[in-house]
Amino acid sequence: MFRRQTFLATAAAISFAVAMPAFAANPMVGGAPMMESKNIVENAANSKDHTTLVAAVKAAGLVETLQGPGPFTVFAPTNAAFAKLPPGTVEMLLKPENKAKLVKILTCHVVAANAMSPAIAKMIKDDKGTHPVKTVGGCMLQAKMMGEKITLTDENGNVATVTIADVKQSNGVIHVVDTVVLPKG
Repeated sequence: MFRRQTFLATAAAISFAVAMPAFAANPMVGGAPMMESKNIVENAANSKDHTTLVAAVKAAGLVETLQGPGPFTVFAPTNAAFAKLPPGTVEMLLKPENKAKLVKILTCHVVAANAMSPAIAKMIKDDKGTHPVKTVGGCMLQAKMMGEKITLTDENGNVATVTIADVKQSNGVIHVVDTVVLPKG
């Protein structure tokens, strides 16, 4: 009887393992696991590398939007990306009187789609090396490949490189970038 139960338990475990699709684990971001079951804001809040972005999203009043169903692709600048801006820029943008400008900058990092890096790379290839990316904020970014990495060039010539791609979220995907892209002007 014991052998039969062990065999049945083993067979059930094997059939369960075979029936379950294999998912690649999300990469760690900012020292924290990124849970595919959590939304963009919940995951970003856990990343020690995205505290400036989270503060900016809160100041801009975009938390509720980015917790919504999406899908969203967010090119998420790190704290180091924000630190590349001229001194005092972040502090100035976080002031209530600059909310509209902050919203514009942040929404230039958001696309209303669930765009994983293989799909972006294919669009770049199909468009012979440069694919235009229209953001929710009305910015036009130019996506290109630099070796195996995706880059985004804003309308001012700033180039952001995707340093961590394909961080799946319950409402889209995050691609970590090393530079803040800015609207024209």
